[in-house]
Amino acid sequence: MRRIDPRLLAIAGAVFISVSAILFRLSGVSSGTAAFFRCALALPVLAPLALWERRRAGPRRRGAVDVAAGLLLGADLVLWGASIERVGAGIATVLVNVQVVVVPLLALAVFGERPSRPFALAVPVMLGGVALAGGVAEHGTGTDPAAGIAFGVGAGVAYAGYLFLTRVAGREQERRAQPVLLSTCGAGAMAVVIGAPWQGVDLAPGWAALGWLAALAVTGQVCGWMLIGAALPRLRAEEGGTLLLLQPVLAVAFGAAVLAERPGISQVAGCALVLAAVRMAGRPRAATALHHARFGVDGGR
Repeated sequence: MRRIDPRLLAIAGAVFISVSAILFRLSGVSSGTAAFFRCALALPVLAPLALWERRRAGPRRRGAVDVAAGLLLGADLVLWGASIERVGAGIATVLVNVQVVVVPLLALAVFGERPSRPFALAVPVMLGGVALAGGVAEHGTGTDPAAGIAFGVGAGVAYAGYLFLTRVAGREQERRAQPVLLSTCGAGAMAVVIGAPWQGVDLAPGWAALGWLAALAVTGQVCGWMLIGAALPRLRAEEGGTLLLLQPVLAVAFGAAVLAERPGISQVAGCALVLAAVRMAGRPRAATALHHARFGVDGGR
């Protein structure tokens, strides 16, 4: 994957994770159950890949960071589901995407990586577009707005931590399956620790639900995060987070195609705003080359 432009890898990963919400809805299970099976059913796919990778390239370094990232991902999955139940999918989608601000701030604090001016100007447009794409204009505030907002922000911070640690752990390493395997184990464990006592984890959801959850595991947990994990270490923090904002736009498109959902005018406008903001946040090639030279990042060219 080193020869592929990391932006294309991030976009491909966003395509895979964008179908997660659809598969979750089709499964008809609780968010705790979905989070657990999303991880558990991914392990039989990831384990052989990780074993082959270990034999070819040696053991994984920074495994503890991968597990820590997975714990944050598990918390994100459960908290996001709780936020949706209390404040609605639209607002929950906006809140979880505070990652687009948190990840660059973490990169600034840890590595001194300053966000670009175009990115700073694009952030309000991004969040506004995500809000509209998520259907905020068409829905109410939910049953428990205060708790929903708290859970949504918590999910967004946990998601940002996962993306940041994935980016850090992947630097100067070619291994892709091993880190996703370790983070998936961590996410599954956290889903049980948080989800079981809070929302319950149904270990026998039925064959139909298991089929949808298996599809969720392969697309969202295996394909999506292996692609994103390969892309993030080779992108600036702001670039990776911005490209992942394509996920809610793609989710609207897939919802229309698969579930026959009809997005409203404001949702279509929100999708257009997100796409415009992603374009606005793009930086000139010269700035990208300067960053790569300074931080030793391979741009995939």
